[in-house]
Amino acid sequence: MRFNLKTLSMALAFSSMAIFFGCKKQEAKDAKTETSAQQKAPTPVVEVQVIELGVVPIMQTFSGRVAAFETSEVRPQVGGIVDAVLFKEGSFVKKGQELYRINRDNYVSAANTSLASIATAEASLVSARASLAAQEATLAQAQSDLNRVQSLVGIDAVSKQMYDQYKTAVRTAQANVEAAKATVRQAEASISSAKAVHDASRLDIDRTIVRAPISGRVGISSVTSGALVSASQTTPMVTISRTDVVYVDIQQSSSEMLRLRQQIESGKAGFGTTQVQIVLEDGEIYPLIGKLALSDAKVEKSTGTVTLRAVFENPNGVLIPGMYVNANLAQAVIGNAVLLPQTAVTLTPKGEAEVLVVNGEKKIEKRTIKTSGTFKGQWVVTEGLINGDVVVVIGGAKVAEGQAVEVKLAGQTPESAPENSNAQNQNAQNPNAQAQNPEAASQPVQNPSAPTEKVGQNSVMAPKSKEQEDEANAAQKEAESMADGSDSSGN
Repeated sequence: MRFNLKTLSMALAFSSMAIFFGCKKQEAKDAKTETSAQQKAPTPVVEVQVIELGVVPIMQTFSGRVAAFETSEVRPQVGGIVDAVLFKEGSFVKKGQELYRINRDNYVSAANTSLASIATAEASLVSARASLAAQEATLAQAQSDLNRVQSLVGIDAVSKQMYDQYKTAVRTAQANVEAAKATVRQAEASISSAKAVHDASRLDIDRTIVRAPISGRVGISSVTSGALVSASQTTPMVTISRTDVVYVDIQQSSSEMLRLRQQIESGKAGFGTTQVQIVLEDGEIYPLIGKLALSDAKVEKSTGTVTLRAVFENPNGVLIPGMYVNANLAQAVIGNAVLLPQTAVTLTPKGEAEVLVVNGEKKIEKRTIKTSGTFKGQWVVTEGLINGDVVVVIGGAKVAEGQAVEVKLAGQTPESAPENSNAQNQNAQNPNAQAQNPEAASQPVQNPSAPTEKVGQNSVMAPKSKEQEDEANAAQKEAESMADGSDSSGN
């Protein structure tokens, strides 16, 4: 009986030891699992931007349409049959270049007729001048005779009747002179009229050649050879557009213009620039910057918009009249603002703009902001941020509010790497690292879930060696067999 009690006591001791070591083994496994989980979930790294408030343009985008700097509708100044078209449609023509040739036969005939009329009038003038000279000579003789007999009247040497006859002769001669002068003047007028007709005929002959009034690009001709044209027609023969310099007409609502003016007057914004940038229909940015030239003095009743006109150089002819474009115009600038990339700003279901801010404890906070349009593809933030705020620009989708993070400036290396970082963590942060470094990719990577050799110097949770585990298992089995033997002997 004494032996059995001793044996039972030893069995209980070994059993207690087995239970103790079993519990410690489970605790060690839990510790290894926790350590492995910590290593598998490192502190996320986000890219940030440090806020520096400054002056930012208020860039607005408007729809616009290209218009030619100059446009000329070519119409004929004389009527007739078109003999030839002297240009290629769509080509560039210079001012004064021949475009059309109209048949001139009728106008040449009229010119020749006017020449004959001039010759006839000149001959009449010669005759009239000769007649005038004769009449002037008759008048001179009549006046001389009158002067001679006038002295004789006083001494009654000549009768009064004869004296009156001489006076009548002088008056008649004077009338004839005046008539001859009128004939001369009429002949001179006839010559002038004939010359005018001739000049008009010559001008019509010149006008049978239709020339370009301006330099530019010609459109599609509305007439061909053989067509009949007239000087009074309303349809242009062709249209010429000057396109080396073009206008871009921008439509802005009157309400937007009024709001912008109020911002400037209240001091919330300042005057912007007159520079204009346009984006073509295919999304390409036009390389040359335009200048705002004028603003229309009235509001269009049907649309409620005001037309702004900008001038652009167009040396390569990229801008075609009638083309639609988007115009970016900085009509004002705003102070105490900052630019943030679109990846940094999110919209709440209420339509409010939010950003993620890293506080002094390196934890995520949500911050409501206000924006005022965009500039160069970035949000213009006017309220909600101050100098020194650290805003998440990349990586905000993988973090939550209150979560601890590590930060790095956008495009730079991290300020501080996580303490448990290793080669696997680096590869996770840079998925292209293995592709860029094949040698590193071929090397084995240490398993972050493997247990550490030492958790702490005085820790009871230190993992056991293989020999210790085998001894504990053998002792437990021996104690169980001894306990079974004591039970059978007792019975």
